[in-house]
Amino acid sequence: MADEDIGVLTGSVKPGEFDLKLTDRTIGKGTFIKVKHPVYGWVLARISSLKTYLDDFDEDETKAHAYTVGYREGHQVLSPRTPFNPQEKVYLADKKLISDVLNIGSRRQGSIYMGYLESMDIPVYLDVERTIGKHMSVLAKTGAGKSYAVAVILEELLKAKVPIVIIDPHGEYSSLCVENDEYDDMLLYDVQVHSYEDQVFEYTTDHTINPHAKKFVLRANFTMEELLDLIPINMTEKEKSVLYTALQDMDEDYSLDELIERIEEEPTKFKWKVLDGLSELMKSGVFTGIPTPYSELVAEGKCSIINLKGTLPSVQQLVVARLTRELFHLRTVGRIPEMFFLVEEAHNFCPERGFGDVMSSPIMRTIAGEGRKFGFHLCVVSQRPARVDKNVLSQCTTQIILKVTNPNDLKAIRHSIEGFTAGMEEEIQQLNVGHALVVSEALSQPITVDIRVRETKHGAKPKYDETGRIEQPKLDEEKERRKKEVLRDKRRGREKERDGDETPKRKRNLKDQLIGLFIRPDDETEEKRRGLLSKVKGVFIEPEE
Repeated sequence: MADEDIGVLTGSVKPGEFDLKLTDRTIGKGTFIKVKHPVYGWVLARISSLKTYLDDFDEDETKAHAYTVGYREGHQVLSPRTPFNPQEKVYLADKKLISDVLNIGSRRQGSIYMGYLESMDIPVYLDVERTIGKHMSVLAKTGAGKSYAVAVILEELLKAKVPIVIIDPHGEYSSLCVENDEYDDMLLYDVQVHSYEDQVFEYTTDHTINPHAKKFVLRANFTMEELLDLIPINMTEKEKSVLYTALQDMDEDYSLDELIERIEEEPTKFKWKVLDGLSELMKSGVFTGIPTPYSELVAEGKCSIINLKGTLPSVQQLVVARLTRELFHLRTVGRIPEMFFLVEEAHNFCPERGFGDVMSSPIMRTIAGEGRKFGFHLCVVSQRPARVDKNVLSQCTTQIILKVTNPNDLKAIRHSIEGFTAGMEEEIQQLNVGHALVVSEALSQPITVDIRVRETKHGAKPKYDETGRIEQPKLDEEKERRKKEVLRDKRRGREKERDGDETPKRKRNLKDQLIGLFIRPDDETEEKRRGLLSKVKGVFIEPEE
């Protein structure tokens, strides 16, 4: 059946933007449309604003403004250089045109399945290399779904066997080891149940918090500057002199125990506060035991989580500074493979200069500027973008932005994205939970994505059996049935084509259309009502088995 037009060009028509009069009242802001160009063929465009008013005959009309996204020519997405014909008809864009022009691709090896294009049943796949290759940031206000979106990205990178190291200050990411049990949602997003327990290895600085994780130990060969930052007391010059003298006598790979023993030998009363400070460092547990080999953390298909929960902020910053510096060095000399290095709560490890400076700031800035040359792919995650070093943030060419409303945070995002518009800022403030604006070199333009459901269980804490293996959640009869259905779909290897009316998104779209058509019944909409009713039968009435 031929496409029905939804409007016609009117008023100002330019190559990059145009006005149109809509004949379909159900069309909303952000809708993708297509217009036939006399030279370039079908061109994708998007509605940016809508306005309804009364015409000369007291009939209400809806006019819209749209901007052109472009058309595909070979491997390029180009913009028309001449205007469209006046009075040209406008149509809803088809899925193929949208996918081709936006470059959201198809499921393939080496792609990240993010979810669905907002309000559409079009899956979004991003090329791994182009998405993480020049650094990434994930930014959102608290409660907007930031950690959930990060976990989705990590699941995709684990499938692609990308080596991952995570700085995890709150112990959130061990949930990657636990299978999700939201089977209905998984079917809707074509996601398979999965646990990555064989790929994810958790390291902890405190075994009392996580006794099943590996112990993470740093060498204690501090510099004088590091110790002054770490020791939680203000030392006098004489106390600093005691510390400096002891350090001069230490071997290159000294331990904290050896340093304490050396200071205890000093025949001075100024040693006691220094010893108290070093004892506090010992209690952190980070510097006692056999140091963790840095190269052990990075391997193909392995995800190493550095769980810093319960560790003093100053010690966390030292861990990040030391670990980042050593891993970057090993990568530059080719002793470890390319890697994805994710830093949660990034505002604490590379703060904007107005919010102080910490031990980890210099190396984080270095990696943001030079890491891409060596395949050291940085990802900064924060709920306070304004407090993240602006130079680090601006080096992230892929930005996953969930809902943000704070004016200072919006300003920081605006300055970090080239071509950021007022429309994008408005959209960020209005995003639903779990929806994200995605800006990336992997895309021809920013898009809004409904983030897919996780394969692993959000917020879950692994439970272990007597052998130390992770126990997956016990399921009731109904959930067991749903799990079998998901696994059956997996065995069949079905690639669900979502161009029908099967998903909740389609239901929501139809609901919006129904509201538009039934609120003001008139003869003009009768035919559309009948057409929609036939769709509704297929969507809202369950087919018989």
